[in-house]
Amino acid sequence: MGLEDKLKKIKVVVLDVDGVMTDGSIIIGSDGTETKKFCVLDGTGIKMLMRNGIKVVIVSGRDSECTKIRAKELGIDMVFTGLKNKVDAFAELKAKLSVNNEEICIMGDDLMDIPLMRSSGVSVSVPSAPEYVKARANYVTKTPGGKGAVREISDMILQEQGKWEKDIERYFK
Repeated sequence: MGLEDKLKKIKVVVLDVDGVMTDGSIIIGSDGTETKKFCVLDGTGIKMLMRNGIKVVIVSGRDSECTKIRAKELGIDMVFTGLKNKVDAFAELKAKLSVNNEEICIMGDDLMDIPLMRSSGVSVSVPSAPEYVKARANYVTKTPGGKGAVREISDMILQEQGKWEKDIERYFK
């Protein structure tokens, strides 16, 4: 089955944060304050997915207040942070959302993401990921993490599901 056919089945998109929703940089000030830079294009893509009935979930190894704030801004209500093992969160979200592996797209960029990438219907990575992570992905974005990679995938999913054209009409009225 080709990537296009797999994308048609997606009901849930699971996002790693550092390196996927951001460029992987973490800025820590001398007062200990953490800062991350998120891409507005990705935010729009996330909103488009959610408007079209596709659930977006964050699964991150780091516990970050910045991530929680961004998730709340976007309306993402399933957020797992500070994980040593992402597999447990994956099992929990599957049970809560009543979805199977082939209905899930995972975007990751590092070692902790590989077990989820192996278990999901569509696995996506970003250009800056190590080669051994990219080798396990069904698709590597052309756009870097933190610069619109999530939007690239959201557009692809919505286009393959025939929802993209209708969704963007709102912007041309």
